[in-house]
Amino acid sequence: MKRGPLLWLAVFAALAVIVAAQVVIAAGRSDPVARADAPIVTPGTDVLAGLVVVPARVRGYDYLRAAFGESWDDDNGAPGGHNGCDTRDDILDRDLADKTYVRTTRCPKAVASGTLRDPYTNATVAFVRGNQVGASVQIDHLVPLAFAWDMGARDWSDEMRLRFANDPANLLAVAGQANQDKGDQPPGTWMPPNTAFWCQYGMQFIAVLRGYHLPVDEASALQLRQASASCPVG
Repeated sequence: MKRGPLLWLAVFAALAVIVAAQVVIAAGRSDPVARADAPIVTPGTDVLAGLVVVPARVRGYDYLRAAFGESWDDDNGAPGGHNGCDTRDDILDRDLADKTYVRTTRCPKAVASGTLRDPYTNATVAFVRGNQVGASVQIDHLVPLAFAWDMGARDWSDEMRLRFANDPANLLAVAGQANQDKGDQPPGTWMPPNTAFWCQYGMQFIAVLRGYHLPVDEASALQLRQASASCPVG
């Protein structure tokens, strides 16, 4: 196996630990959320076990980003919330290499520059903080907010939606153009151009759906099962 896929297996194995440790405060109790193992699949395993599969995504056309709270708000119940840095800075710090730092009004140790090995394209992308800070490197919601909204998040509490939007298990620093190309598409209509990343992408997508009790559309279910076939066998 090439070094790139091994690197991202390690990243998502670490993310799986984050996911497994998360809790959601709902209705006055704590429930485990988004439990996941490393992306190693035993032959014959149904990777979608426990997920509800629906015929298709039904767009309500009533999605508003504001329903998920202020973008990258540190005042949230997800892991990393209330740590003094906004969520975007947390993910940049987690995912970039060769970093330098600067103090900002939203983070006392924000990434000023760094290098991203983009998992979606396998390209190397330079990041420099500035007026076009979001152009080259963006933070993607693996399960897009609009997709989650259509699949049931519209019925969640404001607190749950804010948590989902800032959950590091559902966030990844990626090349800006790849993120724009994806938009709010689920796996049934978009997968990363870097096919070596399909296993990690698919398994983490499934983990987030399972953790937040979201269903999946049939086309995406088919693609996710195909993506799991590229995973290491254990």
